[in-house]
Amino acid sequence: MATILLIELGPAQNFTGKAWAYGLVADDSTYNTLVGNVYFEPGARSNWHIHPAGQVLLITDGVGYHQIKGQPRQTIRKGDVVKCPPSVMHWHGASPDTGMQQLYILHILPKTEKGIVKWLQPVTDEEYCSEK
Repeated sequence: MATILLIELGPAQNFTGKAWAYGLVADDSTYNTLVGNVYFEPGARSNWHIHPAGQVLLITDGVGYHQIKGQPRQTIRKGDVVKCPPSVMHWHGASPDTGMQQLYILHILPKTEKGIVKWLQPVTDEEYCSEK
């Protein structure tokens, strides 16, 4: 059976700019994992957010940024692997001039009501542009 990919624009309340997402592996009772792809247009970024079980990002194209709250912003490129620890505030997105594509992997915490992501405030332009 063929899989139909539904590409969705990330909601404006969770992203600055345009971020296009589609799921690749849906959660099920065997794997308890979500896998998907997000393409951030140049300058696009997520809000600050938290994943209760953490998140792994595989950067598959372009150049972008990732930042854990309280740490310097990191530049990420095709081939990089980013580990976002459980329950740690962070954001990620494309650089101003180059889009970025990432594969995300989320483990779903079994038997909890914590959900897979808690969306927080937008990343300010100052935070996005700062290397600190």
